[in-house]
Amino acid sequence: MKKLRYFVILGVLLADHLVKLLVRGTMYCGQTITVIDGVFNITYVQNRGAAFSLFSGRGPMIMVITFIALCIAVWYMERHKEEHWTLLLALELIISGGAGNLIDRALMGFVTDMFDMHFWPVFNIADIAICLGCGFLVLYMFVFDKSSETGEQV
Repeated sequence: MKKLRYFVILGVLLADHLVKLLVRGTMYCGQTITVIDGVFNITYVQNRGAAFSLFSGRGPMIMVITFIALCIAVWYMERHKEEHWTLLLALELIISGGAGNLIDRALMGFVTDMFDMHFWPVFNIADIAICLGCGFLVLYMFVFDKSSETGEQV
């Protein structure tokens, strides 16, 4: 896992952008394709803000903050290569998801979203990776992180 960290990041990035390209190439913005009636649709949305379309219209600010956060996450991952796999996977997923959405913002001025569950804002593979990464980070912090037991400072 430690040696494959950049392959995981690249794999998630490729999957994210292939699905986004497919949606942008075959659907028009706002179009919905029903997959499971009343439960799940593919809906092409252009998100010009951050999570839940917060800070819409503040693309440059969002890109700078994302870039800084990604640099810190990569630096942290490289400094902690020998930590438990849950920390490494968490960082890989967060980095790949953040980078996927940052690339969209930088190239097109918006993030392509497509998964529509009706009860939640429309999202994409990068968003899933970020959320899973945060879940693994919480798991690491509460179950596998031994630094708090030994009084170490990270």
